[in-house]
Amino acid sequence: MIVASERLPELRGTVAMVSGGFDPLHDGHVVHFEEAAGIGAPLLCNVTGDSYVAQKHPPLLPQERRARVIDSLRPIAYTHVSDLPTHEVLDRARPRYFVKGPDWRGRLPEAELRVCERAGIEVVYMDTVLASSTEILTRCLDSYREMQST
Repeated sequence: MIVASERLPELRGTVAMVSGGFDPLHDGHVVHFEEAAGIGAPLLCNVTGDSYVAQKHPPLLPQERRARVIDSLRPIAYTHVSDLPTHEVLDRARPRYFVKGPDWRGRLPEAELRVCERAGIEVVYMDTVLASSTEILTRCLDSYREMQST
């Protein structure tokens, strides 16, 4: 179910939340979603908007289409699309858990940590399979360039 920003407070204290650009979506994300859903709370996926993704690379899928694909995945109970910073989404939704991959351990933004501490949100780091959308795109581009030069 895709949830509008104004409805996020209805989920307070009841969900686990994951957040990211998910562009391109890959099997590492799916494993992360499955593990996060295993915590025992319905899973809210915050899909960061095109403006965030564009800081890394041109979006492959516009945010609304990414949200639709993610919302169709079995582990996801709720999907939210936002151009707001993650700490603002955390403040509005106040999930029971904020689930991140191991690559975020020790480098979670201070604003997100402050909201989690103030609102009593437990930050959970999952040891899920690491994969990077940016690395996938780089490999694809390198392969394409190699094909073009032969």
